[in-house]
Amino acid sequence: MVRDDLYITVPSLFRCPISLDVMKSPVSLCTGVTYDRSSIQRWLDNGNNTCPATMQILQTKDFVPNRTLQRLIQIWSDSVRHRVDSTDSIISNESVDKRDQLLVAITDLESGSENRFESLEKIVRFAKDSEENSVFLAKTEGFVALLVGFLDNVDGGVERSVELLEQVVVALDLVLSKIENRDSILKSQKEKEVQSLDSLLLVLKQGSCESKIASVRVLKSIAVDTESKLLIAEKEGLVSELLKLIMPEKDQNLIENALSCLVAISTPKRNKLKLIHLGAVKVFSNLLTSPSNLCVSVTEKLLKLLETVSSTKEGRSEICEEPSCVAAIVNKVLKVSTVATEHAVTILWSVCYLFRDQKAQEAVTKANGLTKILLLMQSNCTPQVRQMSVDLLKIFRVNSKSCLSSYDTKTTHIMPF
Repeated sequence: MVRDDLYITVPSLFRCPISLDVMKSPVSLCTGVTYDRSSIQRWLDNGNNTCPATMQILQTKDFVPNRTLQRLIQIWSDSVRHRVDSTDSIISNESVDKRDQLLVAITDLESGSENRFESLEKIVRFAKDSEENSVFLAKTEGFVALLVGFLDNVDGGVERSVELLEQVVVALDLVLSKIENRDSILKSQKEKEVQSLDSLLLVLKQGSCESKIASVRVLKSIAVDTESKLLIAEKEGLVSELLKLIMPEKDQNLIENALSCLVAISTPKRNKLKLIHLGAVKVFSNLLTSPSNLCVSVTEKLLKLLETVSSTKEGRSEICEEPSCVAAIVNKVLKVSTVATEHAVTILWSVCYLFRDQKAQEAVTKANGLTKILLLMQSNCTPQVRQMSVDLLKIFRVNSKSCLSSYDTKTTHIMPF
């Protein structure tokens, strides 16, 4: 007796138009129609010079293997075999149909079908349904490369292109994290990466909040080495657009992902200088001093970026020109997290001790920074943070009326706020 839940529905695209059986070796004629090799060979050997499905006269009787369709048929066949062999679990007809429909949608994408937008929507819905579905897509050979290819070849009107690209980047974001050897897939697109950046920039400018987040996350995934980081930063308008995403009024999830991307690409010195030139310090300062409640991870990333630019002379100069920025950095010491405190102290050490900027020193003093540094030294901080705190105390010239001259190192009564 055959169980109903193991009833198999064969996707129509997997059937040969001649034999109506699942194709074992799909090949395509010059008309674009795909047949099983044995069936079309028999048709041609019988003296026919037309395409059986369209009845068009063939300009050539040569055919080419349809590797993509063959791969999808193999994946589908393996999936069917697994369902039939498994006795421990029952997979519903609905699950079977969804996976089969997905493979048909991928085939539509590969063939350049006019339904590709609808196919992408189906794929995105499928990936969002469950973690298992995202893993299935990630393991589908050639699927990620197919999506990346869409970033390089988008036609039609701008409006339609943006809609299509939004679906592409969301789909990419859903599966990239499930790929073990992600670097090799993205590096294989090096020669086309400039066009990919054009598409990602278009989504950042015109996409929805969801697709912007996905685009930023894909950008971060591309930044796998120095070459890619430089390429991203040198793309005209891209870094500027990322900076626009971290305004106080923006969605906090979007802000956090944009900051993560900037952290990822900011390591080369050339990129640090680019950020400084584009006014990143002021942007970071505005967000850090905004009245909106920033989550811990956003604050940590902001301070990390300020620490990164403070490693350059130009960056330290820009920070010192923003007294409110220095005060805000002091305010984060001992208040947010251990990571945030370490970033903040490193920045203050750079501008006050290394750069010896008078404005920065005054801003630290006015913001009650000396008390916080003293408290920090009493805490269980790392040796590096403790040494930077000692260095900071050395540079402040104190007189008999200062808070330091009357401070007893054995007391513990000073409160941070």
